[in-house]
Amino acid sequence: MRVRKGKIVIFSLLVIAILATVLLTGKQVAQDITLGLDLQGGFEVLYEAQPQEKGQKITENTLKDTAQALSRRIDVLGVTEPQITVEGEDRIRVQLAGVKDQDKAREVLGKPAKLTFRTPDGKKVLMDGSDLKEGGAKQDYDQSGQPAVTVQFKSADKFKKLTQKYIGQPIPIYLDEQQLSAPVIQEAIPNGEAIISGNFTAEEAQELAELLNAGALPVDLKEIHSFAVDASLGKESLQQSVEAGLYGVLIIFIFVIGYYRLPGLVAVLTLISYTYLVLLAFSLLQVTLTLPGIAALILGVGMAVDANIIMYERIKEEMRYGKRISSALRAGSRRSFLTILDANITTIIAAAVLFYFGTSSVRGFAVSLITGIVVSFLTAVALSRIMLNLLVRSNLFRHPGWFGVKESEIGEL
Repeated sequence: MRVRKGKIVIFSLLVIAILATVLLTGKQVAQDITLGLDLQGGFEVLYEAQPQEKGQKITENTLKDTAQALSRRIDVLGVTEPQITVEGEDRIRVQLAGVKDQDKAREVLGKPAKLTFRTPDGKKVLMDGSDLKEGGAKQDYDQSGQPAVTVQFKSADKFKKLTQKYIGQPIPIYLDEQQLSAPVIQEAIPNGEAIISGNFTAEEAQELAELLNAGALPVDLKEIHSFAVDASLGKESLQQSVEAGLYGVLIIFIFVIGYYRLPGLVAVLTLISYTYLVLLAFSLLQVTLTLPGIAALILGVGMAVDANIIMYERIKEEMRYGKRISSALRAGSRRSFLTILDANITTIIAAAVLFYFGTSSVRGFAVSLITGIVVSFLTAVALSRIMLNLLVRSNLFRHPGWFGVKESEIGEL
């Protein structure tokens, strides 16, 4: 039989392309993945939502609005990729990876930040934060050059009438129940702009402006529990997890090559592709990688190997029936597909249930697992078949031993 060199050339180019892509871009892809709280350190807090006023009901929409307000506040902390999840009927969990100042995080997240302009006796609210323009607060300086916050109102006419009514009297400005200042109105203010002073530093004024722009919380938040993960502990966890994963994968590589020979080598190449594509998917989808996520990635490698083993065992079985290698490859691939499909569908269903009912870390595991299963179909099933077909059709590997089958075993079934 004539050796088809073109098939070997295509196979070789495919291998070179896979390895070159992984070596040249793999490090950058891994660095672009956002690490979770348990891998880079940070802060997690669980809140219980409580009514601000008598008769206020905590509804699903109220919790969603609170979560959105918390998300805007987190921008003040400079944290990227926060994890905010609503749990049950009145709980909100916030995970902030990379946070160093936990006290500041607590203050920014839990403070109601309800701004009010009140009557001179401080009892009646005249205007509040809902009257502010969106993004209408900014850090500024007062007439004496001290840091202050300038706020812009939606209705300049409303503010003009209010200041006209209280000329010669103070209008106290409160943040929650703390009085910030009580400026005396000298004349009606027509431009709808007010200045809030209060012995601020420039940093405090900037933080207050950002907090006001983020908006007040629709409910009070009571801290149920919180914990912090030190950055060094997170780094150590990541290092140990990666090392354990590499040792496990290396053992898998040695096993499949030693037992399945040529198909085992193809399996190693497809597993390298699988790992790279999963990490690339995490990066593109902006998945936050956690320790459970790494566990799911390693589990996915095992499942991808399992898919290869199912197919290779079916091929070996067909060869033992006495079929030619090319016929055994076609029959084994076809007959193993439904088994692989069924196994992966049941795992996807289980992962979907975990995602629906689980908390944040469990959901991270579920997302990682589902991503891995989808990618395994592209590599362990499709890519593996393509590469094996190229090798078989090259007519260079005609001996059963290349596929882990002894000649004495052929015809035994």
